[in-house]
Amino acid sequence: MTETKTKTREIPAAIILTPAAEQRIADLMAKAPDDAIGVKLSTPRRGCSGLAYSVDYVSEEVAFDEKIVTPGGVFYVDGGSVLYLIGSTMDWVEDDFTAGFVFENPNAKGACGCGESFTV
Repeated sequence: MTETKTKTREIPAAIILTPAAEQRIADLMAKAPDDAIGVKLSTPRRGCSGLAYSVDYVSEEVAFDEKIVTPGGVFYVDGGSVLYLIGSTMDWVEDDFTAGFVFENPNAKGACGCGESFTV
């Protein structure tokens, strides 16, 4: 009888973090509240287009959240938001006037003029 080997493959993360985004997560975790275990991205309903990006500290893991381990800390993606974010890239951009996370989301069908919200 021949032995069958099961092949496993690593599943890619739902969202790609640029080095600048990973560094910003590290910076946030360096000054995080004592009970914070990571930073979480979610897409609450708000704004003129329907969904917005929200990044917040989290103090406990939630079963269906995606967990991405970065060099500077753990990044979670809300389980209810993953379908809206698959294939997205998250970057951190700073210039003379603003600083913030910027998202390239192939699932977004439209966005508001101010860039605060999007539709899928």
